[in-house]
Amino acid sequence: MRGAVLHAPGDVRVEGLDEPRILAPTDAVVRLSAACVCGSDLWPYRGIEKLDGPRPMGHEYVGVVEEVGGDVRTVRPGQFVVGSFFASDNTCETCRSGYQSACVHREGIGGAQAQYLRVPLADGTLVATPDMPSDDLVPSLLTASDVLGTGWFAAVAAEVGPGRTVAVVGDGAVGLLGVLAARQLGAERIIAMSRHEPRQKLAIEYGATDIVTERGADGVARIKDLTGGLGAHSVIEAVGTQESMMQAIGATRPGGHVGYVGVTHDVRLPGMELFFSHVHLHGGPAPVRRFLPELVDLITSRQIDPGKVFDLDLPLDRAAEAYRAMDERRAIKVLLRP
Repeated sequence: MRGAVLHAPGDVRVEGLDEPRILAPTDAVVRLSAACVCGSDLWPYRGIEKLDGPRPMGHEYVGVVEEVGGDVRTVRPGQFVVGSFFASDNTCETCRSGYQSACVHREGIGGAQAQYLRVPLADGTLVATPDMPSDDLVPSLLTASDVLGTGWFAAVAAEVGPGRTVAVVGDGAVGLLGVLAARQLGAERIIAMSRHEPRQKLAIEYGATDIVTERGADGVARIKDLTGGLGAHSVIEAVGTQESMMQAIGATRPGGHVGYVGVTHDVRLPGMELFFSHVHLHGGPAPVRRFLPELVDLITSRQIDPGKVFDLDLPLDRAAEAYRAMDERRAIKVLLRP
């Protein structure tokens, strides 16, 4: 099969790889209908995250089940499925508490920018759609595999709800879908922090009521200006840098909540500042599987359209171009067609 492999920073190649096969009775093999490039894929692409040899890339996926192991009961060949970027059994105590991304048997998913994918723990990881979706629903279902589920978790972790003011730090796909999630969860006011006009327009379409272009201390000051000097009740942090984390904490009112889902790199929290902020912090790798049934239903019933975050659609063989477009911020998120 063909698959995207990162050989070194900036060096993505689509090459021949062995087709996956069933290795354990709980596995499934999925013929992928769509994959994509994630903002977190850019960390090793830029050389910020260490790369130990060639790495098959991709962890977001939808497709049709080709084969299942002998113990798989909840999905069957021929079904269209959406899966999380962490495989989970969905039965352990941690999973039952809603944190499948910390499952005691979790396995990371990799190599999804390809034609086929082996998914471990298929019963606890994959969710089938009610029927075979139309082509126009595939991009939205793909977002549920990561960026929509991650934005949704960020909103839940930030205690978004009716009557609340929400600020969103980060205007990538996760941040934009955090705006969508905040609107769905009933937020009264949603402040998107963005300097890029196309992303601002999509944020407004998804429910943002205000746009703040300032960053850092200036961004915090602007949020406070808009909230009577207090800050937002709920803040979504969807970047993962020191500046974005401190901006999120600073923009939150005392007693408020930060939901952080940006993959952190070199973030150091100043203890005394955090101590006196009275801010709640909650986040980490999103337990996407927890939200998948609800998100699949919202998408297939056409109540939400998260697939609009894909503003570039390319065949898999042009994966290197997809990475360049996202690295250079010429695209919000790139869809890859195997």
